[in-house]
Amino acid sequence: MGRRAVAELLGTAFLLAAIVGSGIMAERLAGGNVALALLANTIATGAALVALILAFGPISGAHLNPAVTLGQALMGAMPWREAPAYLVAQMAGAFLGVAAAHAMFGLPLFSASTHARLGSSQIFSEFVATFGLLGVIWSCSRYRASAVPFAVGAYITAAYWFTASTSFANPAVTLARAASDTFAGIRPVDVPGFVAAQLAGGLAATVLCMWLLKSPPTANALEPED
Repeated sequence: MGRRAVAELLGTAFLLAAIVGSGIMAERLAGGNVALALLANTIATGAALVALILAFGPISGAHLNPAVTLGQALMGAMPWREAPAYLVAQMAGAFLGVAAAHAMFGLPLFSASTHARLGSSQIFSEFVATFGLLGVIWSCSRYRASAVPFAVGAYITAAYWFTASTSFANPAVTLARAASDTFAGIRPVDVPGFVAAQLAGGLAATVLCMWLLKSPPTANALEPED
């Protein structure tokens, strides 16, 4: 469990470093072109997800997302007693990744975001984004486990553009991005609505897939070690 927790911490830290760091770089180089900055942020995030799931999947399953961990526990694919260690590691890793990204670009380690992301359309977008993400993970894990890293990276890359919220789809990511007053940030006041929608979307996808797939799939991208 110690190795699994460290893998979740490192994987989530690198994920946030990729999200926030690429957002900072994109905004600095895009010359005010928001669409170009978002495209660069999207490509970096999707590519990082593929690499991180391939790297940490054999150790912890590379959840990197509390919604995935809770869904896996609900489906019976991991014991509930193991979930707290994963959740703590993911949260700690997320904030560590934000701090690392800021340090690389000469910014304060943490700064409350002023980037407004509010309204029912954005909250619904987070429900849809997380529902789709977990649906992709559960279905691919059940039928094509080796494709999960690529499916997740592809889905998040697409969801950046088809959702109004740019698809956070991850409570740990959302909380940590509130501590980044950069392109990728979200105001702390907007976080509760995002997280509630993400948990609801994850729960809905998990319950549906428990029926749709007929047998509980393994949520891990690659089978973890014993």
